[in-house]
Amino acid sequence: MIEAGTLYIVSTPIGNLGDLSPRAVETLRGVSLILAEDTRHSRPLLDRAGIRTPLESHHAFNERRTAEAVVERLQAGESIALISDAGTPLLSDPGFPLVQAAVAGGVPVVAVPGPSALLAALVVSGLPADRFTYLGFLPRRGRARRLLLEEVLRSSHTVVVFEAPPRVASTLADLAAAGLADRPAAVARELTKQFEEVRRGTVAELARYYADAPPRGEVVLVIAGAAPGAPPGEEELRERARVLRAGGATSRDVVRALVTEHGVPRNIAYRIASSEDD
Repeated sequence: MIEAGTLYIVSTPIGNLGDLSPRAVETLRGVSLILAEDTRHSRPLLDRAGIRTPLESHHAFNERRTAEAVVERLQAGESIALISDAGTPLLSDPGFPLVQAAVAGGVPVVAVPGPSALLAALVVSGLPADRFTYLGFLPRRGRARRLLLEEVLRSSHTVVVFEAPPRVASTLADLAAAGLADRPAAVARELTKQFEEVRRGTVAELARYYADAPPRGEVVLVIAGAAPGAPPGEEELRERARVLRAGGATSRDVVRALVTEHGVPRNIAYRIASSEDD
């Protein structure tokens, strides 16, 4: 049953159109308006399901400007659904400003769960799924990228990131260079589609593979967390020191980081930090 004045966050298929749930169809048929990331992309899906509800664009370039007007319509009693091009809205897709404004305006927000590339990749990766961190798309360059790579390195649990196909090999190479070369990982692409593939190996092995065979389609990277209590090897510590120095850290900063993050004896931390000054 559709409730008046409610914002519905509706998940749509990430590939296989058969994954559109009966509840999602019922909701999308019953609301007054559907907000879509790209109406041209969503219209074929809606037509296939016999959904004739009016459709309007709601994307990253207009969502902050239009959120207030949408909330006013919700407060006036209209029921509205938000969908993205694929999967669950708000996960690296537009929608957060609207949900934030709806909550602030006292509008009920209801999820209609369903497909998610994030969760699909996680559960087929073969890596622990009891605790994980989702980082979305990594920044392409600069300090922001370096900080996220360091966060992946320090994580004690599985990390999931999205990546564009042309950048998969370089991102894996950067992860390897940041000290994750031997970390187990999986690359999941085209999930639920005809050419679905999940390739598993270490970060370094996958970096080499995709350097020679660039992937196509939607890609999700899943990286294992550091093994509990596993001491890092000296090469990993040296790589960590190099990353820190490249980011502007002093020798003292490097020593402090190695001791704090990895429990390295101070004399070894000094030796590694000093070797990076040579």
